[in-house]
Amino acid sequence: MVALSILDLAPVPQGKTPADALRNTLDLARHAEGWEYRRFWQAEHHNMIGIASAATAVVIGYVAAGTSTIRVGQGASCCQTTRPS
Repeated sequence: MVALSILDLAPVPQGKTPADALRNTLDLARHAEGWEYRRFWQAEHHNMIGIASAATAVVIGYVAAGTSTIRVGQGASCCQTTRPS
């Protein structure tokens, strides 16, 4: 099977909060894990309205704590992961 990955920005939906965006990100990661994706990358963008992933270390820890098998890391650096494969 081909190893699939997701790159997420944690977008803040219109009328919602950054907390909502982070819950959506975790929900996506859990679904990806269930669909047998191998990696969940978090993109880092600063000073962008509507993006909740400026502090990727925090988001990565949140997603890793809420999942069990998927590799979680920063999209800009393929070698930084919080959980071995």
